[in-house]
Amino acid sequence: MSRIYNPSGGYRKLHSFSFAAIIHLGTISFCRRYLAWKDDPLGKTFGQMVGASRSGKQNIIEGSERSKTSSETEIKLTDVAKASLAELQGDLEDYLVQKGSIPWSVHSADHKAVVAIMLKEFEYTDDLLHDYWVYLLTEKRKFDAWLEDGDDIAAANALIVLIQRATGLLARQLAQLEGRFIAGGGIREKMASARLEARTEATTPLCPECGAAMRKRTSKRGPFWGCGAYPQCKGVREIVEPERNDPVTS
Repeated sequence: MSRIYNPSGGYRKLHSFSFAAIIHLGTISFCRRYLAWKDDPLGKTFGQMVGASRSGKQNIIEGSERSKTSSETEIKLTDVAKASLAELQGDLEDYLVQKGSIPWSVHSADHKAVVAIMLKEFEYTDDLLHDYWVYLLTEKRKFDAWLEDGDDIAAANALIVLIQRATGLLARQLAQLEGRFIAGGGIREKMASARLEARTEATTPLCPECGAAMRKRTSKRGPFWGCGAYPQCKGVREIVEPERNDPVTS
């Protein structure tokens, strides 16, 4: 385990990422089917909605990968992912209102049904890329009754519920990232700490009993080297002061 680098990658195990990927695919399908060219001649709404869904997914990836050397970057990109999905939700709300509808009530049967669908855990394999997409498309099909097989109102509402689930998970991730940073610091602090430990280890003797690095301790008789694994090991060494040459006096 590295004494400097943070854990990185592993984003495919995050449900926030899988929801973001499903949202991205669902948004592409939604825009292709329901944003007619005559209503969006410059393609701005189409491009912004697909771009926001893509940003939600891609920033989770980049934040996860960048976490190795920058906790600050991981936090910022995770927050960007959350904000991008919130932007997409705003566009979908506008679409519903323009169609004479409003978002589902949390008490509606469809809202409850979409919320109740749980994602399975993805386990890493020796064929990661292939197996992840088999997994993701299988999980997406759980929502296709609204995203692909229903009408535009159902699809927009289902995407909104999925966005709310994803942004809720991202909010929890941000809280966890904050706690991890406060507890462990960033890479600069870890580099300084590792360097200080390396310097200390270079001048610290090893325990004659178990070979572990020793620590300076103090007793009534004065300072001594005690085993760093104490109390499991009680090895000790005498601290030998360097010889000093007394000045020559005439």
